[in-house]
Amino acid sequence: MQAFDIAIFLHFFVGLIATVNPIGIMPVFVSLTGAMSPEERNKTALTTNVAIAIILVVALIAGQHLLDLFSISIDSFRVAGGLLLLSIAFSMMSGKIGEVKQNKEEKSESVSREQVGVVPLAMPLMAGPGAISSTIVYGARYPSLMSTMGIAITITIFAFCCWLLFRSAPYIVRFLGQTGINVITRIMGLILAALGIEFIINGLRVMLPGLS
Repeated sequence: MQAFDIAIFLHFFVGLIATVNPIGIMPVFVSLTGAMSPEERNKTALTTNVAIAIILVVALIAGQHLLDLFSISIDSFRVAGGLLLLSIAFSMMSGKIGEVKQNKEEKSESVSREQVGVVPLAMPLMAGPGAISSTIVYGARYPSLMSTMGIAITITIFAFCCWLLFRSAPYIVRFLGQTGINVITRIMGLILAALGIEFIINGLRVMLPGLS
């Protein structure tokens, strides 16, 4: 595996961290699982991150076919995904956690303990439109079999890291406090904004060659 390929996967991994912002989601996780026993909370954390891995790997494999079905070019999707990432990033930099990723109807669906790991934690709070857009864009940009396998492995590693993070979520939230989490959320928002602008520029450069 070439160093260039490793750089691609690292870039995608960092982009996922900024897009998903698992540290910013931790207070939501603690709140939704507050009435659970430690065993139930750990099971919910596992369910959440298995669901994240499945959702993003499916987006990686089937995303391009879905775009082809609707005759949408990857560059148009790149621009749309970049605008979406910018929207999420601005909300994060304003200190809002998860509000743009979950509407009232989705909140009402999260009452059941059995489904809280999938809705709303995995979808739409973590594996939401921003993460799915990023995955599809990277899958289309690097379509070779080795690159696809590398991105899928990166998604799996990311989900595993989030699982470890969620298992220790109550202690980390207590240690960082709301101020610490807000600071990290704003930093991640800034990184995500830069990633969104990069998506938009790359898409517009192909769609409007006169700009380059």
